[in-house]
Amino acid sequence: MNTPAHLLIGAAVFGRPATSRILLAAFAGAMLPDLSLYVMAGVSLILLDIPPQIVFGELYFSRAWQTVFAIDNSVFVWGALLAFALWRRSTWAIALCGAALLHLALDFPLHHDDGRAHFWPATSWIFESPLSYWDRNHGAGWLAPIEAALACVGTWVLWRRGLPVWALVLCAVLLFAELWIVRQWLFFFIDS
Repeated sequence: MNTPAHLLIGAAVFGRPATSRILLAAFAGAMLPDLSLYVMAGVSLILLDIPPQIVFGELYFSRAWQTVFAIDNSVFVWGALLAFALWRRSTWAIALCGAALLHLALDFPLHHDDGRAHFWPATSWIFESPLSYWDRNHGAGWLAPIEAALACVGTWVLWRRGLPVWALVLCAVLLFAELWIVRQWLFFFIDS
């Protein structure tokens, strides 16, 4: 699933009450499982000037990168953090960890050959789903509109809560980004 959709859905599910602290925690939690990819790919592409084919064809699948992804996409890590947040009755931490776990639950069935080791440290096994949120050869042609619709529903739910202006602007930007990305998947990444 695309990151903007994760943020909108995570905030819609865990951003209650709609206080700035809880909303920010839900947005952050929905972002954290993807953050390492953005940082490592950004540094590699922009600062180190490594070609995209190397970054996404080799580095992404390297042992070092996959180890980082296993940690920040671990159901056990986020589950333990959520259990601690529940024990402490920390609403912001519950929103953060809950949104991160929802991110993992949505990603698990939607990565064909680029999944993560969601059950680290128990195992480094990676589920190879028959579906992919981005690969048209594995259902992206019909999954992408569903993802966009879920992002729209998430935005509508958030809008109905009477969010502060900063959150409304963020939701609008995220929805625009999601719809733009889905447009790219559907119209420019044609089956090979």
